[in-house]
Formats: sequence, structure tokens, C-alpha cells
Amino acid sequence: MLTIRLLGSPAIERDGAPIRSPRGRKAWALLTYVLLAGRQPSRRQLAELLFDEAEDPLGAVRWTLAELRRALGLKEALGGDPVHSAFGADVDIDVRRVEQSDRCALLALDGELLDGVTVSSSPAFESWLLVERHRLSATIEARLHQTAVTLLANGRADEAIAFAARAVGRNPLDEGNHELLVRSLAMAGDQDAAQRQIAICEDVLRRDLGIGISPALHDAATVRTGSAMMLPSGGRAAATSQLDAGRAAIIAGAADAGIQCLRRAVVEAARCHDLALHGRALAALGGALVHAVRGRDEEGAVILHEAIGLAADAGDRATAATAYRELGFVEVQAGRRGTADTALTKAHALAETDTEFAAVLAIRGMNASDNGDYPAAFAFLDESVQRAVRCADHRQEAWSLSIIGRAHLLRGEHSQATAALTRSLDLVHEQRWMAFLPWPQTLRAELDLRAGRVDTAADEFERAWVLACQIGDPCWEGMAARGLALLHTERGDHVAATGWLGEAAARCNRVTDRYQWVHAHVLDTMIAAALDRDDRQAATPLIASLGALAARCDMRELVVRAELHRSRLGDPTALASARLLGADVDNPVLAGMLAGPPHPAPHR
Repeated sequence: MLTIRLLGSPAIERDGAPIRSPRGRKAWALLTYVLLAGRQPSRRQLAELLFDEAEDPLGAVRWTLAELRRALGLKEALGGDPVHSAFGADVDIDVRRVEQSDRCALLALDGELLDGVTVSSSPAFESWLLVERHRLSATIEARLHQTAVTLLANGRADEAIAFAARAVGRNPLDEGNHELLVRSLAMAGDQDAAQRQIAICEDVLRRDLGIGISPALHDAATVRTGSAMMLPSGGRAAATSQLDAGRAAIIAGAADAGIQCLRRAVVEAARCHDLALHGRALAALGGALVHAVRGRDEEGAVILHEAIGLAADAGDRATAATAYRELGFVEVQAGRRGTADTALTKAHALAETDTEFAAVLAIRGMNASDNGDYPAAFAFLDESVQRAVRCADHRQEAWSLSIIGRAHLLRGEHSQATAALTRSLDLVHEQRWMAFLPWPQTLRAELDLRAGRVDTAADEFERAWVLACQIGDPCWEGMAARGLALLHTERGDHVAATGWLGEAAARCNRVTDRYQWVHAHVLDTMIAAALDRDDRQAATPLIASLGALAARCDMRELVVRAELHRSRLGDPTALASARLLGADVDNPVLAGMLAGPPHPAPHR
């Protein structure tokens, strides 16, 4: 067995024993790029990327490929043009284990990609490597997180602790990881360790981010999954009644009352040993925690996993499909693309009705759009709308149309964006869906602003802001505040615009389970505004934050935009990096930016 280790210090082993590594850092760089680039690179592309300064770049590629084959002992590997990476089953590559399901293998993954390897003469490759390091680290973290949640939901808290602890180690600034570890420790019976972990998290967040911890973290140490705040009255009828009352309260916007009803429904259903009813109650509670109460995604995810287990035992396909879909939504908002796709693929496979398909396809479209894969996004979302129309699910139709409108807005297709958002808003008003209204309203206001209808846009932004604050949704608040910043910029009031951008950043980050795309979108706008006023000091750390966040959450278009901002900042290599990273993003607006000349550096 040949083992190629690219995480940590790169190395090659045969049957567990180290063997000679290929000569030169660029050999490791070339191998890693061929394995992870997502498409087979041509030899000319490799020459331009890694050997542009060599007297014979193509000759340098040939020599490096031959050196890799000698070191690996594989005569047929890494041949052709484009260069293929066809390795047999007897070759184990650690970065490919990232997506595998083996839990022991997951715990064995450690270190960052090509740790200690730098190729300073190839800045475009260095930018690509930085993005891949963030992406792979986030992928491993997401799988650790998901494994811990699954074990916890299956009553195996002792085993969950190791995975949750490793997730904290990879990203100690994510309160959700700490919450999962606290919940695992508490459910394993170690209350002292759970309280210590709360204190650790509090110190870390205060020191590094200047923020406090949320109530959900304390609750994780004291409230067991599904526990009710009031004693149950008993029986299947009581469980059904509480389930119906909870769902009605959530729809009506009474989140707290609805959650308490659903918690009681869970307890009642468990007492009467009705697996199907218990699963439905858990799915409803998990979904409510995910959508209706901000800051409760971790608890909601554990409950949804419990619902899936019970639904499988009861043969309840519909509940399993719902729970997988809601889990997918949690992962999409968190920017965990791989685990989101896994959950949504399962939900899609279980769906049977137009209502079920419309809901799953909508979230798959959202995930693809956030990832910058617009062709896939439009395919998913268009079908979602068609199915929602067929089954007269007008709220789902409005939701899917809003994501379509956002995608067209980002692509500069304003007429198509207007059509989608106008229809979405009409449906929202018909359904009196006030809790959702600020989202399409803000997007439509931005279109009006770009079309020169400043007074109309001002009215829409202000109404969206007031309603978002009344609802208390941080995503809607962040988007509306960003819109008001754009409005003040248009009016030439840059002081007010800067204030509103600061408000937008604060609002969309005030809960742990934030929608990461909104966070990144606001950062992108803040950077552009800082560069427009030649404020390098403000722009520089924001660009670093956007680049890291977009890479971790696999938001490819925003990764490219971070590089374009670096170009505006005066980095002479950033435009080439942006072109490399943006080659597969189908956005006419972005393509125009990539095709243009480098921006002149701001005044110093």
C-alpha cells in the first residue's frame, strides 16, 4: 500500500514505512494541484502556474512529473495532457479520505495542507493553496461536527466528545462547536467538564472577538434534548394536540409558545411509545428551532437526527425527508457545502410529492447559488418554482423566486431579477407572510436604487429595516442595513453609509448560527466602500476576513472578489490569482471584472 500524505508535512510511505520524497517543493505543489484542482490541468497551465520563471517551463513540467513518478514508483501515473491523476486502489491519499465516512480515518486527519511548503515565485498558486487550506480545514471540521451530532442523537455521547473536541480545536472561534462539545459532555454525565468548556469558550470569544456567549451555550449544559419546560398531561391525544398547537403557533409567529408546545409533544409521544408520532414531533421541534429561534441550530440539528432515526424505525418516509431537508438548510446557512449536499441528496431521494420536491430543490438551489454555481442553482430553483405552482404552495414559490431574483441581481440581469422579485413580493403580500417580507423587499429595493429610483428604494429599504428589527431576524436586519448604506452612498453621505455598514456587520453576526453568505456579502460591500474612499487601513483586515470566510464556506465567487479587492489595494499578483480561482464561476459581472486591467493602487 502506497500512502501519500498532503495534510501536515507532505510525505510518502510504502506499507507504513517512509520512502524518499520527490525533490523540490514544486513537485509537491504540482501533485497537490493535480489532485485537488477539480479539473485536469493542461501541461501549459501547469507551466504558467508553477514554472513561469524557468527557461523552459514545459520542460520543467515534464521533469517534475517524471520525478513524481520515480518517487511514487508508479510509471503510469500523472501522464497525458491534460495531466490525469488516476491512482489505483492500492494508493491511499489522505486528502481523499476527507469525504469518506470512516470515523477512525476522520480522527486521523490532522495538520494543514502542505504544511511548511511555500512557492513564493508562484503567487497565483500560493493564493490557490491558501484557499484550499481553508476549504479542506472547513470540510474536515464540518465532518467532525456532523459525526458528533449524529452520535449524540443516537445516544452515544461518550463517543461524540472526541469529534466535538476536534471540531473545537480546528475552529475555536465558532461557538456552535463549543456548544456541541458542552452538550456531549453534559449528556455523557460530566457536568464539571461541561461547565469548564463554557468558561473556556467565554474567555476565547471575549479575548479574540470581543463578544459574549449566547444563552444556548449555557442551556446545552443543563437541558437534555427534547426536554419540556412543563410537565406533560399524558397520552397520544395530548401529544397530537400539542404538536398541532405548536405548529400553528410557529406559523402565526409565536415562536416561544410554539417551541414549548412542541417540546411537550415530544415528551408525550415518547411516553406513549408511538415511534412515528415521536419522530414527527421531533422533526417539527427541530425545524422550529432551526427557523423560528435564532441561535438554536445546534440543538435543532441533534433533534433532527433523532427524528431521522425514529422515522427509519417507523418506516415514516415523509418525516425522514423533512428532517434531512431541514438538516440540509442548517448546513447551507453555515456554509458547510459537503455535509449540506449529503443531507439534501438524501432528502431528494426520499421526496415523492410536489410539495416535498419543491422544498428540497429550493434549498439545493440556495446552496448552489451560495457556492457560485449558477447553472445548477437555476436548474434547481426553476424546478422548485414549477412544482410549487403545481401544488399551490405559494410560500414556497415566493421563497424560491426570491433566491432566483438574488442570483440574477448578482449576475447583473436586472430585468430577470425584477420579474422574479416582483412575483415573490406579490405572493408574500397575498400570503401575509410578514416574517419573510424584508428579504425580497431589500433585494427589490436594490434593483430600484440601481435603476435610479432613489426615493422608491429609500422607502423600501426603510420599511424593510423597521420590519426586520420588529421580527428580530439578524439576516434580514443585516441585509436591510446594507441596503441603507448603499442608499446613503448614492446620496453622497459617506459618513452615514459607513455607519450603516457597521450596523449591518453587527446585526448579521449577533447570533452564532448566522447565514454566512449574508455575512460575506456585507463584508464585500464594506471593502468596496473602504477602497472607494481610499481607506487602506480599513480595507486590508476586511479583505483578509472575507478571503478566509469565503474559502472556508466554499463561496467561490466571493473568494474571487476578495482577490479582486486585493488587486484594487495594489497587489500586482492578485488579478492573476482571481482569474485562476474564478475560471469556473459563470457570472457575467464577475467575468467583466476579471477581463479588465488591474486597478491602480489607492493613494498612500
